[in-house]
Amino acid sequence: MSDSRELTGKLSIVATPIGNLGDMSPRAVEALKNADIIAAEDTRNSIKLLNHFDIKVPMESYHEFNKYDKADELVAKLSDGKNIAIITDAGTPCISDPGEILVDKCHEAGIPVTSVPGPSAVITALTLSGLSTRRFIFEGFLPARKQKKEREKVLSSLINQTATMVLYEAPHHLTDTLKDLAAILGEDRRIVLCREMTKLHEEVVRTTLGEAVFMEPRGEYVLVIEGKDETQVKEEKEALMSEMTIEEHMDMYLKKGMDNKSAMKAVARDRGLQKRDIYNYLNNTGEK
Repeated sequence: MSDSRELTGKLSIVATPIGNLGDMSPRAVEALKNADIIAAEDTRNSIKLLNHFDIKVPMESYHEFNKYDKADELVAKLSDGKNIAIITDAGTPCISDPGEILVDKCHEAGIPVTSVPGPSAVITALTLSGLSTRRFIFEGFLPARKQKKEREKVLSSLINQTATMVLYEAPHHLTDTLKDLAAILGEDRRIVLCREMTKLHEEVVRTTLGEAVFMEPRGEYVLVIEGKDETQVKEEKEALMSEMTIEEHMDMYLKKGMDNKSAMKAVARDRGLQKRDIYNYLNNTGEK
């Protein structure tokens, strides 16, 4: 009796150049040529890449606005034995990209997934920045200004972030984003703005947030922002702890929506204590 899994296709996550076609790997070309279907973010953009490498595989559009229904269609085709390669407009799919939905659904359906690694705007900008690469976080695109609460939530989470931060930004939103970041993080915070990476007119600007707001936007940017000094964060936290009672500290986390157990754990972590120490203190003072 044959194993039904033999009939299942495979999903290949294929990285493509972020600018310079010379960065297309032989393995990526081979993966695309061997696919039965190529799922592309924008078929009009990707056809130029396929033509350059003489790849004749049919494409299907897979993007932000059809990512759930189309993912189900693609999973069904994979289950029927079709091999599918997913590409984005540039760089590595599934990073701040609807491809992550398809990959998740493939894993749930037991469909094998492989990756053909290659160019990534996040990593390229990070290595060009000269800022610390020991720890970094990627925030993708910030929520739009009209999504006020969501945007404020993300920006607030960056205030005491000690890791290097990487964001994407479109030219028509760049100035507003830089102003918001300067207000939250301080005008003296170092930032590196990268555009046209790997292309002829690659530009890497190292400056401060205060100076960056005066730049004239000229295309899509990757922003690499210095994290907050760890010593400063520690000193500020210690100063706050000395001024705030444990009850006030608990109340701060409870107002954020945490339950008692989680709030006690957070307070203990902040103060360098055990959770039972916080529990005993609150019980002895009548706090429930």
